Amino acid sequence: MVRPPRRVRSCSSGCPAPRRTAISHEQSDAIVFFGATGDLAYKQIFPALQGLLQRHRLDVPIIGVARSGWDLERLRARARESLERHGEVDEEAFAKLSSLLGYIDGDYTDPKTFQRLRKALGDAKRPLHYLAIPPSMFTPVIEGLAGCGCIEGARVIVEKPFGRDLASARELNQVLHRHLSEHDIFRMDHFLGKEPVQNLLYLRFANALLEPIWNAGHVRAVQITMAEEFGVQSRGKFYEEAGAIRDVLQNHLLQVLALLAMEPPSRNASDPVREQQAQLLRAIRPLDRASVVRGQYRGYRDEPGVAPDSGVETYVAAKLAIDSWRWADVPFYIRAGKRLPVTATEVMVEFHRPPLEVFGELVPARSNHLRLRLGPDVRIALGLRIKVGGDQLIGEDVELELANRPPEGRPPYERLLGDAMNGQTDLFARQDTVEAEWRVVDPVVGDDVTPLYEYDAGSWGPPEADQLVGDGGWSDPAPAAASPETTATKA
Repeated sequence: MVRPPRRVRSCSSGCPAPRRTAISHEQSDAIVFFGATGDLAYKQIFPALQGLLQRHRLDVPIIGVARSGWDLERLRARARESLERHGEVDEEAFAKLSSLLGYIDGDYTDPKTFQRLRKALGDAKRPLHYLAIPPSMFTPVIEGLAGCGCIEGARVIVEKPFGRDLASARELNQVLHRHLSEHDIFRMDHFLGKEPVQNLLYLRFANALLEPIWNAGHVRAVQITMAEEFGVQSRGKFYEEAGAIRDVLQNHLLQVLALLAMEPPSRNASDPVREQQAQLLRAIRPLDRASVVRGQYRGYRDEPGVAPDSGVETYVAAKLAIDSWRWADVPFYIRAGKRLPVTATEVMVEFHRPPLEVFGELVPARSNHLRLRLGPDVRIALGLRIKVGGDQLIGEDVELELANRPPEGRPPYERLLGDAMNGQTDLFARQDTVEAEWRVVDPVVGDDVTPLYEYDAGSWGPPEADQLVGDGGWSDPAPAAASPETTATKA
């Protein structure tokens, strides 16, 4: 009996079902990175390539593609300058990188660019294409690769943000799935490759003592802050296409929230972990105007590449709610901004006070907390109240520091680039996860959806953001060099 072919349903967003082929962990036999002369390549990709050469004996062609009018010698000089500025030059590794490096200069919409790329790839059958370019160019490049036969058997990395809103994210997924299987698509959010962020997953599910208190019965509120002391620097043109909501809230910070609030996975494997992340993100209520404050630092409009009347936010604060039994009525406060007082990413989990204050004190609402510092230093601290010396039962807030160490492990771009080369999807965003994130922020994306407030460089953002949080206000991260005692005083 001949069975009829099984029908493959499309996803709920209407995009075609992903092509289904066997997952392969065969290493990619070439690397192609678009945007080779850009800021991301300069700051992250060249150092990552040198790291792969040093530690993993990388020995495949590396082809840069850009539309800058450069030649190979200028790209090699740019690579050396990148390593001098962002680490150090390992002469042996750099000599190897120079010998593997190639360059194609051409427009991303010109078929001749991709014909030259096809010729440069030679016999490569499993290339890795890294799209380190603005999101508006993803579709032309994917179609260009497909048109010249460069995408068959290939893997593709796309940098966040994945689209500009939910509709464009779905359109991008349609284009990707027209030519690639889901397991050959690597949506890169470098935050997921950071050691402290991975530690959130491990900390939660390797310690049974957290589970009984990790719920609405004991947690009063959660704050996530991503502060940057610097401005947009040379990325003004890119930032005009993104803004803080698209650049960090929709991806970095919602991923951190998912790791904090997700249910336990059945095992440590890619699909069980990512499925729990997706379920949590689907449970977050979409944001509305009343739950978001946008800001722009004074002087942003004077930055190169920025419009003189720009309405793009460099700061965002949001109050989120999760519709689940575990987190019902627990507010999650998220904020991110540039030109703030410090550069730090930190999570503050605030616990309820005892139902009766036995000692009759007026105790700060944030007296009991767990502080998870994700960068630039790594710190885990528990906020407690202890008795001060003397005859009376009077207390003070202190922090018990459980860990305080510099960042460890491989740099995130090196880790993620190596994983993509080997077909390891664990630390990359899945299609349904990306769409769930966009569903949360989509109602507040756009320059004219919510008011834009100015704030002074070096401040903690517009005062209007203070109205989002309840008593206790925002928890401001201390500078990286601050001592535990300074942090305890702030608590």
